[in-house]
Amino acid sequence: MRGWKKKSICLALALLTSALVTGCGTKTEKVKEAMKLIGDMDYQGALGALGEAADNKEDRRLVARGMGIAYLGQANYEEAEKCFLEALSCSNGLLENVDYDLNFYLASAYVGEGKYEEAKAVYTSILALKPQEEDAYYLRGGVELQLDQFNEAKADFDKVVSMDPKNYDRLFSIYEQFAHFGYKAAGQEYLQTALDNGEKTLSSFDKGRLYYFMEDYQKAYIELEDAKTDETAESSLYLGKAYEATGDYNYACNVYRSYLDKHGDSAEMYNQLGICEMKRGNYDVALSAFQSGLDLDDKEMHQVLSFNEIAAYEFLGNFQKSEELMQAYLRLYPTDEEALREQIFLATRQGNQTTGSGESTED
Repeated sequence: MRGWKKKSICLALALLTSALVTGCGTKTEKVKEAMKLIGDMDYQGALGALGEAADNKEDRRLVARGMGIAYLGQANYEEAEKCFLEALSCSNGLLENVDYDLNFYLASAYVGEGKYEEAKAVYTSILALKPQEEDAYYLRGGVELQLDQFNEAKADFDKVVSMDPKNYDRLFSIYEQFAHFGYKAAGQEYLQTALDNGEKTLSSFDKGRLYYFMEDYQKAYIELEDAKTDETAESSLYLGKAYEATGDYNYACNVYRSYLDKHGDSAEMYNQLGICEMKRGNYDVALSAFQSGLDLDDKEMHQVLSFNEIAAYEFLGNFQKSEELMQAYLRLYPTDEEALREQIFLATRQGNQTTGSGESTED
């Protein structure tokens, strides 16, 4: 599967502008079925449907694209790379939106493989053709941080902020990336600039979030208490997190629970409540929160809630249940390295429980 390791990204992008005879088909029945399965996170089922689509000679480009997305969902980045390169080879020589879409996916596969130079080259090529593509600047900045190219990353993030200065969600993500790679001060400069420029116009919610990421938690929860009158999930989440950051887990849990008692519609809120209860040592309460979140069937939160459910059972000393759930988890996310390490630990603890060795099952 490493046969594509040295593949030049220039070839993949050249396929966007060169006419090729590909024999791509036009039928899409099974492809549509597969994309629905991908939406349901049934990646293995999607790959099966796409295999049938290929046998039925459905649109070759869409089949390869779908397989690539399914492999991305499984974190099988090497196979995803192959599929996206195959899909790109179906170009008819005319640039279409799907070509850019495929290149963004290809870059994601490269990032997953740790091929940051190749990913950067993809984003650079996209920008050569679409110089106002904000997402490409943003994603290239993240890759440049992986490559320890601080100046290049800052230039790209500066461009992103200049293009949409009031996109605070993206601003916070830029800060978190800088902080993750040891450049917290540089990230906070963005936050301070946003605060200074919007002092009179920022909502209490956005101002509270800015203070939160600047680690001025007292000012954060003062602003967020005002914003709580809107009682959105996001305002309640940040308010609770601000109190968590000061160590006031009791109040934070009350914030989360108050929202859920009235609305009960946020898997992310259930997850945060579970995390907060874990910090308080209330593992049974945390487990209930994670399970309530899973019941909402939020696709974006499924993985983290599933993993946290396993952790809660583990803290409760129920290693048999933890291991059962871990096996199901790894069928969905087979390359999660943290989960694979945890599975080894759980197998060991389960063995100790069943051998009658007399060893304690408590950590």
